[in-house]
Amino acid sequence: MAVSIEFTKEYGYVVLVLVAYAFLNFWMSFQVGKARRKYKVFYPTMYAIESENKDAKLFNCVQRGHQNSLEMMPMFFVMLLLGGLQHPTIAAGLGVLYMVARFFYFKGYATGVPDNRLKIGKQNHIWGN
Repeated sequence: MAVSIEFTKEYGYVVLVLVAYAFLNFWMSFQVGKARRKYKVFYPTMYAIESENKDAKLFNCVQRGHQNSLEMMPMFFVMLLLGGLQHPTIAAGLGVLYMVARFFYFKGYATGVPDNRLKIGKQNHIWGN
């Protein structure tokens, strides 16, 4: 039994959102790299230890903000791509909203103040994060 899937031209918006989210994650990884240099947390160390580094909390917040986005990426991609098959413009629009919320969530998380990640980034919690 063969299954065929036809993609509408609007599905291109879904693909663009997926690519844009990948670039957002690249940007976050560069922020982690900058934080590694600034706070002197070198590879292969994933998280800084407070007893060894006075800036451990600040680095860990940048690292964790990116790590959280990486953890959510597979589910986001699957839902975006599958939802886009039936409703490509709605899926793309919601994907952009999620991406903007994810950006602000990361920016807030990176400050080291827990409440800052929830200001504009609250929209992330709509989708269970």
